[in-house]
Amino acid sequence: MELCQVPGKEKEADISLLVERHGDTLLRFCFLYLNDLQLDQDAVQETYLKAYQNLERFRGESSELTWLTAIALNCCRSLTRSAWFRHEDRRVDLSLLPQASEPFDPKDDTLITQVMALPRKYREVVLLHYYQGIKLREIAQMLSVPEGTLSTRLRRARERLRSQLKGWYFDED
Repeated sequence: MELCQVPGKEKEADISLLVERHGDTLLRFCFLYLNDLQLDQDAVQETYLKAYQNLERFRGESSELTWLTAIALNCCRSLTRSAWFRHEDRRVDLSLLPQASEPFDPKDDTLITQVMALPRKYREVVLLHYYQGIKLREIAQMLSVPEGTLSTRLRRARERLRSQLKGWYFDED
């Protein structure tokens, strides 16, 4: 991990650098997972708090973003287990999604709506692999699931999306 080395304030400077590098990406990931602007901010804040507490345990076997995304995913899962979350109406207008650090101009939100409608085990691997750009090997380590299982989940998710989105893209029938 190539973080800054400020004598006496190494952890604070390292976390500040991580927030600067990956804050927007984690915020968007948590928003997609939770569909709530306030909860995703809470999840990201909790992510950085846990990262700060465990910074010395990061061995550099994965990228900073992979490590932070694993922590964020666990924070999001914890939030979805609460009774309040299960009984709250989770439908949110996608226009409330925080701005991307890179330009993105969707013509239609059908795809993301269908991805978010997938069962959790499929939705997570799709978001981590396609949205976050994390390799299956790293996702397997992150989720403690065999890589073959994730490959199967990804294939099944694509099959479900293909059948649900048939005719949506271009002139498919």
